[in-house]
Amino acid sequence: MRREKEIHKAEGKLGVLIPGMGGAVSTTFLAGVEAVRQGTSLPIGSLTQMGTIRLGKRFEYRIPAIKDFIPLADPTDLVFGGWDVFPANCYEGALEPKVLSKDHLEGVRAFLEGLKPWPAVFKQEFVKNLHGSHVKAENSHLELVDALKNEIDDFKKAQGVSRCVMVWCASTEAFLAAGPVHSSLKNFEKGLRENDPAISPSMLYAYAALTKGIPFINGAPNLTVDIPAMVELAEKEGVPIAGKDFKTGQTLMKTILAPGLKARMLGLEGWYSTNILGNRDGLVLDDKDSFKTKETSKLSVLDRILQPEVYPDLYGDFYHKVAINYYPPRGDQKEGWDCIDIFGWLGYPMQIKVNFLCRDSILAAPLVLDLVLFMDLAARADMGGIQEWLSFYFKSPQCGPNLYPEHDLFIQSMKLKNTLRYLMGEEQITHLGLDYYYQV
Repeated sequence: MRREKEIHKAEGKLGVLIPGMGGAVSTTFLAGVEAVRQGTSLPIGSLTQMGTIRLGKRFEYRIPAIKDFIPLADPTDLVFGGWDVFPANCYEGALEPKVLSKDHLEGVRAFLEGLKPWPAVFKQEFVKNLHGSHVKAENSHLELVDALKNEIDDFKKAQGVSRCVMVWCASTEAFLAAGPVHSSLKNFEKGLRENDPAISPSMLYAYAALTKGIPFINGAPNLTVDIPAMVELAEKEGVPIAGKDFKTGQTLMKTILAPGLKARMLGLEGWYSTNILGNRDGLVLDDKDSFKTKETSKLSVLDRILQPEVYPDLYGDFYHKVAINYYPPRGDQKEGWDCIDIFGWLGYPMQIKVNFLCRDSILAAPLVLDLVLFMDLAARADMGGIQEWLSFYFKSPQCGPNLYPEHDLFIQSMKLKNTLRYLMGEEQITHLGLDYYYQV
């Protein structure tokens, strides 16, 4: 690991490779980055662009912007390429989900029209409700990996990029339990040669990226890099990996509210969550196998935050239900309802109701920008393997095999900022504060 002045500089162009480039999240991200570069919009929601970080003691009032504190790539240096199962350019792709208004898109139209996806790796059994027409002709796993690598090489040469990051913004794949082929790199590469059906398209992208030295971010709840084989490969190649599943709407609210309940030792009887959404993500999740992948990601949050095994009187028997319903009229404007039954002093019941009318892609886009910039930083700091310090951005954070994932948003934020302080040689912030009042 490199620290302070040893971290390689962010020189040259940074290529951003996106499976699912024509989807709602990707096109919202791309349009937003270009609007920010043109100076017509602010990067609201982006910690790297709008956040600050406290350094030293409170009385020092050292609170620089994060982008001024650490050597991040500048958004002006980003160039984009990617794959999609539909051939539409990114302007056409942005019009379909109606996340952004036509007026908003008009200012970045030429930029988006210039971004045309390459044919995608697609297997119908992993995304049953999509029927892609823009897919690769190659059939075998190894042929598909080679095709992806060739496209990456051509992109780097054509765009003159010095380094890349890959971020999965494509659909949630059907549920897949880890099996023997995922247990080691040797088994995985044997599976590649034998076209093992338990190797999903996202794993082919990840394998191509990691063997090219490109950091990989998993924005969906698929296993992808959260298997021993990919962790082994990432560590062998010294390449960062992070995931999984962008933390945006309802789960974001859970990781804000649940820590508050636990901090005040308020009990929980049940937490019922339901969503309606009508975008492509909603269509994909209307398939039970894809929904199971998402459900597994969303259900894990409360158990990890509330620790029922530690606090059985408060959380030992709570009921947690998650439902997602495809409702086309709503489009990308997802609506989530939460009914939370809690109890307090002497066991008296209380309720909390949350009705979050959010815009899924609006919340996800700044996460993509931050993760791209932070993962590039990790690569330049020689931080290979799992990047748990980026748990802040994920519903189901990937962590080491002997650890439990940390879901509490506030602990995640502290972990992220303390990692940045450590990399730049600054003192960690513990919030002890006794030294302000006593000699310690």
